[in-house]
Amino acid sequence: MSEFNNIIQPEKAVRFELQYLPCLEYFACILSNDLIWIDIEEKYVKQTYRNRCSVLTTNKVDTLTVPVQGYSQNTPTKDIKIDHSQHWIRRHWGCFKSAYGKSPYYEFYADELQAVYLKKPEFLVDLNYELLTICLRLLGIRKDIRYNLSVPQEENKGIIDALSSINDKKNKNLNKYYQPIAYYQTFGNDFVSNLSIVDLLFNMGSEARSILLRSCKQQ
Repeated sequence: MSEFNNIIQPEKAVRFELQYLPCLEYFACILSNDLIWIDIEEKYVKQTYRNRCSVLTTNKVDTLTVPVQGYSQNTPTKDIKIDHSQHWIRRHWGCFKSAYGKSPYYEFYADELQAVYLKKPEFLVDLNYELLTICLRLLGIRKDIRYNLSVPQEENKGIIDALSSINDKKNKNLNKYYQPIAYYQTFGNDFVSNLSIVDLLFNMGSEARSILLRSCKQQ
């Protein structure tokens, strides 16, 4: 518990969206706050990390995207359906195995994560929720996380609105919560920061939590 007390202030709260296998800054943000509102009623925004993540492969950083079915303007994220007519699961797991199959901890975590995909969730939020729940448990992160349809009016005061700000390259607040701490990566000689959480888990295993804690910027 003392580890967390060193990086947070009492009653700090933040609101952001549910992302797909989020980047390290997403988890640094969770660690840096007491109360986390993950808003699934917010308007879905295409070409964001709501349905994509970045991993390090042999030659480059690869972006993996979960295809979604057509939707109308202002559709809430909770109503976005995955397009299973595309062979995206095979593509993602082929990439994971190629990128991390020889990583030290791949065999410890891969089966549990893959089981979520094999259920073929209908909605994007269900996929993201189950994967995030597993990752939080594997990292040993215990926070007051609320998956809400809307933040109650009485709770709005003092909440930091970080919707679409995390891992958004066009946003001036990029890496507001995260400072890169280098760790072992399977490929390349140059460390690549802020990839999907699977990069950290597959490469570092039980040390991942410690690295995340050291990666949190003082607020």
